[in-house]
Amino acid sequence: MNLLQSIPEDSRLGDGRRMLGRAALHREIAVWVQLLQPARGTCVALLADNSPAWVICDLALQQLPAVALPLPPFFTPAQIGHALSDAGCRFVIIDRGRKKALQAAGFAVAGEHDGLCVLRQSTDSAGQRWLPGTGKITYTSGTTAAPKGVCLSNDVLIRLAGTLATALGELRLRRHMSVLPYATLLENVAGAYTALLAGSELLCPTLAEVGFSGDAGLDPHQLCHQLNLMRPESLILVPELLKALIVMREQGASLPRSLRFVAVGGGRLGPGMIERARAVGIPAYEGYGLSECGSVVSLNLPGADRPGSVGRPLPHVTCRVDDRGELRVTGSAMLGYVGGVCPGPDIATGDQACLDSEGFLKVQGRLKNQFITSFGRNVNPEWPESRLLQHPGIFQAAVFGEAMPCNVAVIVPAAGVPPVEIDRLVEAANADLPTYARIHRWLLADAPFSVANSLATANGRPRRNAIEQVYFGRIQAAAVSESTTDLNYGVSS
Repeated sequence: MNLLQSIPEDSRLGDGRRMLGRAALHREIAVWVQLLQPARGTCVALLADNSPAWVICDLALQQLPAVALPLPPFFTPAQIGHALSDAGCRFVIIDRGRKKALQAAGFAVAGEHDGLCVLRQSTDSAGQRWLPGTGKITYTSGTTAAPKGVCLSNDVLIRLAGTLATALGELRLRRHMSVLPYATLLENVAGAYTALLAGSELLCPTLAEVGFSGDAGLDPHQLCHQLNLMRPESLILVPELLKALIVMREQGASLPRSLRFVAVGGGRLGPGMIERARAVGIPAYEGYGLSECGSVVSLNLPGADRPGSVGRPLPHVTCRVDDRGELRVTGSAMLGYVGGVCPGPDIATGDQACLDSEGFLKVQGRLKNQFITSFGRNVNPEWPESRLLQHPGIFQAAVFGEAMPCNVAVIVPAAGVPPVEIDRLVEAANADLPTYARIHRWLLADAPFSVANSLATANGRPRRNAIEQVYFGRIQAAAVSESTTDLNYGVSS
């Protein structure tokens, strides 16, 4: 499959200041193909901010061909070094202002164009470690400095984008604004590829323009400003970004009336969040996916929508739930991990799920996150966490209870929320939970969970092992402090 040849005449790409039509897009891609000729057949990393040039380079690597290795801007230097070494990557396309760090590591400038530099490693790498047929390698955010590289064929990615473009066809969406980094498959494939195949405008503001500012996280006021400036019809958000927009709307901020479809994925939404979003005019639809399947597996759509589920599986995949309750997906499989072997067409997702009588998929959490209390009850922590996170006063939460007589939550409150208010929110979250799944104690976190302190992934998911290590002593002390029947007791130090 060839994505470039499938892009219709109506498609446009730009940052709002300059827009490229299909002919101009082809010319720019040709420039990059010529510049990247020495990298033909190798692995080329993309380590750059969101921009039209990022998308153009990605398409040029398909034409060359070369294996694309998008690297998220939130990766640490150790994670970047691991990915480059692990994949045997000799070339890097990087923002001009960031090139010095890699030059110090033995890379030399091999060319420049449109604000980006091509760097080439001065010494030979370890050699090809990607699997035959690989078009793109995506490194999961993982829980260590050594994330795993998922090898995907371009055919799988283009087929998925085509399926999404068809599924959304009746909406006739004409302007998609990218909010997430292009180095995430969700925005790269479900956002950029799908918009281009649908004949839409793809708007590519920088991450700073949409409100991201490195370790400081997201400025929701700036995000709202950019949305009102660009007036997109569609977006893709992770749960934390949706929550931020909901709070902004509830506080009176305006959003463009042009918005007609906001896909939400990359993490579990709390109950009632979709309804809460729609109540303030955000047309949110939850979906589900994973890197090993090329990103999106299922999605709620207008006319085929069930809040509380992640939608029906898309036509290009088949989903089933095995005897353990684990979701398994066929039809859109990775080739395998870098340095590994092909796992076969059946992807074990690691997610606990069920399919209802009408084919809607409900994902209940990660099987590996499940803990067993000292009373022998199985609890998936994402269940009580989702109850906490539906309240605006709770910014982040992680619940622990393995081999303990009660469940303890480490809580990051929203700005200005006092401990006494957290007591009330915990009590409200517990209201519809069985006793064994309730939050019996809570701790006030020292700081928000973030990529910078290694306590959260880029999608905002808590890194449970790291959080437990940091707060282990306080969690254990809280678990044995008093009777587990006192549900309102908070531990704040």
